[in-house]
Amino acid sequence: MTSRTSARVNKARAIARPRPQPVQWLFALLMAVALLMAMAMQARAGDNPPPIGATPAAPAAVLAPASGSLGTVDVPGRAPGAPASFADLAEKLLPAVVNISTTQTLKNPERGMDMPQFPPGSPFEQLFKDFLDRQGKNPDATPRKATALGSGFIIDPTGLVVTNNHVISDADEISVIMHDGQAYKAKVLGADAKADLALLKLQDAPAKLPFVTLGNSDESRVGDWVVAIGNPYGLGGSVTAGIVSARSRDINAGPYDDFIQTDAAINKGNSGGPLFNMKGEVVGINTAIFSQTGGSIGIGFSIPSNLAKPVLADLQKYGKTRRGWLGVRIQSVTDEIAENLGLKDQKGALVAAVSPGGPAAKAGLKQGDVIVRFDGKDVTEMRRLPRIVAETPINHEVEVQYFRDGKKLTTKAMVGELVDDDSQDEPKAAEKPQPKQDNSQTNLGTLGFSVSPVSAALRDRFELQPDVKGLVVTDVTPNGIAADKGMRAGDVVVSVDNDAVKSGADVLNHAESARKSNRRTILLLVQSGADMRYVTLRVDAKK
Repeated sequence: MTSRTSARVNKARAIARPRPQPVQWLFALLMAVALLMAMAMQARAGDNPPPIGATPAAPAAVLAPASGSLGTVDVPGRAPGAPASFADLAEKLLPAVVNISTTQTLKNPERGMDMPQFPPGSPFEQLFKDFLDRQGKNPDATPRKATALGSGFIIDPTGLVVTNNHVISDADEISVIMHDGQAYKAKVLGADAKADLALLKLQDAPAKLPFVTLGNSDESRVGDWVVAIGNPYGLGGSVTAGIVSARSRDINAGPYDDFIQTDAAINKGNSGGPLFNMKGEVVGINTAIFSQTGGSIGIGFSIPSNLAKPVLADLQKYGKTRRGWLGVRIQSVTDEIAENLGLKDQKGALVAAVSPGGPAAKAGLKQGDVIVRFDGKDVTEMRRLPRIVAETPINHEVEVQYFRDGKKLTTKAMVGELVDDDSQDEPKAAEKPQPKQDNSQTNLGTLGFSVSPVSAALRDRFELQPDVKGLVVTDVTPNGIAADKGMRAGDVVVSVDNDAVKSGADVLNHAESARKSNRRTILLLVQSGADMRYVTLRVDAKK
């Protein structure tokens, strides 16, 4: 009974399905034909080549850019782009790049522990002797020779070679190995530790040697292609390529830092080698790398050729570098200092000290002046002024623009010669000490330190210079405002807002006057040892 019922149901369902009508079949057929025709026409349009003799339209991506839009344009004076290969350029330049090998005798090793006394014939005696010899701390050991490798390049067919000072400093012997393997002895014509440059002269070399020229590094722009050639790890003649990554880098290597940064691989042994532009001109001398491993990570630094040119010229002519001297100690202009001095921006170099009898003193410059232009060159930041002054010819009169009391003034200064001695700009000590003064201490409250007038006891306690004047900082509140600005006990507050101070009350009066004038800070001239610097302290702080 059940089987019959099931079969019946299935059969009934089949009979119940509607049968397609002729009109529906015809409509579906027409739609299919229309779809096929459309697909055929689209394929034919994409495959058809242009007629013979016709010029195909340029794709939109390579059409000339419209006026005002971005695109590839020819810029007069633009450095050449990267070639398909650097082989031709490298082949031309490699003969003028040299490897430098130096030898230094370690005559006075550092004295270490004394040799323990062992019984005669003890095996420990030779063990300890060998250990001290390896550490270089055995005063009785035979002097050892240390070797170092670097790079350089020839700038004159007579055999003048440029390299870094740190490559050849303290060397007893210097050998220069040419690209063809020929080696020559070299002597140092001159070296400059501050610029880290040295000039060598090959001895017994052929009359005409391959050489390269120093280009204009100021024309090198960020993004330009450069090629570095040198002697990494003593391998010799290695060529790497990259771009100028940045300009005017200050890596705290010296007072005239203005490095070119590049990602062209520079490794140990590349020091002193050249950095070329695509014209084959030297635009930098490879000097340093930033690395936590000792190998290249794409951050290398080169001395710009324009900075090297006057240094090398002096080394060839005088055997030393002659630099201009103004006779000031300077510091950066911070936003707080600019506000306190009524300046619109932070440009310039703030004069913290003036050398008595120096060019700046004779020109009338004073502490608190802000130099903004020197010899026609803008001083956009503090660290530019030392380089500008150093490159100025000695005994050359220049125009100096500066701000004083919110007014722009101009004076004339005769540039002197910098003596390679830091004491040239140090304040000179008086012959007689100041008489004993009141040593009462004043706590300056929210300013975060205490002061006392200079006294004989404080001079002895903090080893102050005999001619020091002002208020001695006797105590600094931990984590206070003064501590945050680096002030410490033993510093001397010479002036506040460029007015001399003789008591703690003078400082507090200046702070109160600043509050009433709606000024946020006071400006202190602080002496630390022989150094002078300006410090701003907020008078509206709650610390």
